[in-house]
Amino acid sequence: MMGLSMPVIIIIVVALMSIKIITEYDRMVVFVLGRLWRVSGPGPIIVVPGIMQAQRVSLRTVTLDVPPQDVITRDNVSIKVNAVVYFRVIDPEKAVIQIENYLYATSQIAQTTLRSVLGKLDMEALLSQRDQINAELQQILDAHTEPWGVKVSTVEIKNVDFAPEMLRAMAKQAEAERERRAKIIHAEGELQASEKLSQAATVLSKDPAAIQLRYLQTLSEIAVDKNTTTIFPVPIDVISMFMKKN
Repeated sequence: MMGLSMPVIIIIVVALMSIKIITEYDRMVVFVLGRLWRVSGPGPIIVVPGIMQAQRVSLRTVTLDVPPQDVITRDNVSIKVNAVVYFRVIDPEKAVIQIENYLYATSQIAQTTLRSVLGKLDMEALLSQRDQINAELQQILDAHTEPWGVKVSTVEIKNVDFAPEMLRAMAKQAEAERERRAKIIHAEGELQASEKLSQAATVLSKDPAAIQLRYLQTLSEIAVDKNTTTIFPVPIDVISMFMKKN
């Protein structure tokens, strides 16, 4: 009886070991004697030890953190840039057969693509055209990973770090730009004010009574704070006469 029970026990143990449970978000690539058989899942499958091999592949989106990369922009600015890549496997068969380790391969191609794309841009474009750069990175990575059965959905640049010397230079440039804009705004205000004063002088010169009314209005404004002060307007022509005599 003991001799008959051992083979039965071995068969039961092998059968239990052959049963694999695949979750909803996984797929199992099954090989029989080294040859691809099928992609199974989700649910239970049987993988006979010694005859069949299986490799589990997750279909969930993977968040890949690209480490900081040293990049020299087109205008010779040294920066460190890191990014995040979101991708998932859409073809488990290709992800197992076409590439040895799709996670490592995607990470490496993301790093090299980040350096090559950002090296073609200048610093101003890198800071102002973030959306266009992310879209370009996503398209390039998706084209490279498509033969592996991997779909890159999103690429986002996270941080752009500058050297302390470059930060000081950028701060000086921003300050100079603000001063330039302030001077331009002040000059434009002076120009508009001179145009309005010229128009006012033209209107006042047409009617001498208007000058007298303006004089009375000015006196009423001064009298609010200095009611003991009296001001008499003296025409410039009178002063010029005395200067010519001297």
